[in-house]
Amino acid sequence: MSAYVSAFELFSIGVGPSSSHTVGPLRAARDFARRAVALETTSGGALGPVARITCVLYGSLGATGIGHGTPDAVVAGLQGHDPETVDPALVRRAWTDWTDGDTLLVDGAVPVPFARPDIEFAPRTRLPGHPNAMTLRAHDPAGGVLFEETYYSIGGGFIRRESDAVASDARPRAVDAFPFRFSNAAELIELCDEHGLTIAEVARRNEEALRGEDEIAAGLDAIWDAMSACVDAGLHAGGVLPGMLKVKRRAGLIREQLEQAEAGGGRELPGEWLGAFALAVNEENAAGGRVVTAPTNGAAGILPAVAMYWWRFLADSGIGAENAVTPYGELVGSALLGLHPSPPDAAGAAALGPEAVTADVADANRRRGIRRFLLTATALGSLFKANASISGAEGGCQAEVGSACAMAAAGLTAVMGGTNRQIENAAEIAMEHHLGLTCDPVGGLVQIPCIERNAIAASTAVTAARLALRGDGEHYVSLDAVVETMRQTGIDMSHKYKETSEGGLAVNVIEC
Repeated sequence: MSAYVSAFELFSIGVGPSSSHTVGPLRAARDFARRAVALETTSGGALGPVARITCVLYGSLGATGIGHGTPDAVVAGLQGHDPETVDPALVRRAWTDWTDGDTLLVDGAVPVPFARPDIEFAPRTRLPGHPNAMTLRAHDPAGGVLFEETYYSIGGGFIRRESDAVASDARPRAVDAFPFRFSNAAELIELCDEHGLTIAEVARRNEEALRGEDEIAAGLDAIWDAMSACVDAGLHAGGVLPGMLKVKRRAGLIREQLEQAEAGGGRELPGEWLGAFALAVNEENAAGGRVVTAPTNGAAGILPAVAMYWWRFLADSGIGAENAVTPYGELVGSALLGLHPSPPDAAGAAALGPEAVTADVADANRRRGIRRFLLTATALGSLFKANASISGAEGGCQAEVGSACAMAAAGLTAVMGGTNRQIENAAEIAMEHHLGLTCDPVGGLVQIPCIERNAIAASTAVTAARLALRGDGEHYVSLDAVVETMRQTGIDMSHKYKETSEGGLAVNVIEC
């Protein structure tokens, strides 16, 4: 079995504020609704007498579900909504503003009366399969159970039914079809050496087992467009974030300050912009907006911020032309990942003019760079998901922000022309310095310390990439050792510090 997880599973377009507490429960409830309706159809009306649907949220889902919008997500999922296409506004108030006794259209088709108490919170009960657990039941008029499913939200929007052997998020997976299989970083580097490929090329060839090259390119572009749109939305929003903490949004104000400073001084401030990009995404996430799991919502600002930093400030200064071919002479500059697109024909160039042609080439190279960034990050992120965790409820914030920081550092190193070993080194540096990081959201909201933590991690990712690029790829601590250490640390960490809001800042800030 390969550790590789498709980029289109690891990076999915959804809604905030949490991949594990919002996106995952939405997908689980939607899956339950579909199964329930399908059972009614195939069993000759076995679900005809459904009088009630209930949901119990266990463990971390029960502890911080209100602040993360979990019950709202459950109701939206039962109605048949998809996190990738649903209007975020429909999710935010789906349960909160529900009128008890109103009819719930299960999967948009089967009417069932529903009341807010039909969702129960059981934070002290932890099921053995995962800290994020939920059980959905369809009841007959006498209260008997007609149909029941238990789901685990295992991080990054991925879900698993209790009876399933492998994770699922309602997308087809074909891991057995991946031509380049690896279970750890050492095997990944060995594969690259054997075949003369970059890490991004290994990821691309695995993706081609599932879809065509044009589809891959279009899909990666769509992910980036969603990320950049989220950055832009956050940079132009103001006001106060939802919830009892009344946290003010800062990204828009910082943008205004930076624009004024740059206009007055005639210089760019890339480091300050990096932090603003990360804040923008996570403020959008905290507001329940459209975000991309990267690999989770709680850490969604790090990869877009680092990628935007490269796009805006570094892309045109050189992408590392010496790394444009593999050690075996294979051109990386393909239609998908190439650094040097085909020049326009003479007629097209004459019509567009030299400035337009230059702009088109620059944009094409940026797009290719972003694809390389995302594919490199995917390969490294797969290792964290397979060999440790990307779930804050399972491994603490080291699993979310630490993994995202390592993925971003790897992606930036790749687009700056780093070798495979430099890329692995960058990921190791980034993750090593997040070991032991707890997940203690104040008030059960992804606001404090989560938003600022993304900005700091984005800066760490850039630093890790710079350190790796100044070295030769040789380093004492391997990425595999760091991943295993993160796994062990997550096991040893008290549940109080794993997204339950029972310890750390979540307790001390409220008590103070």
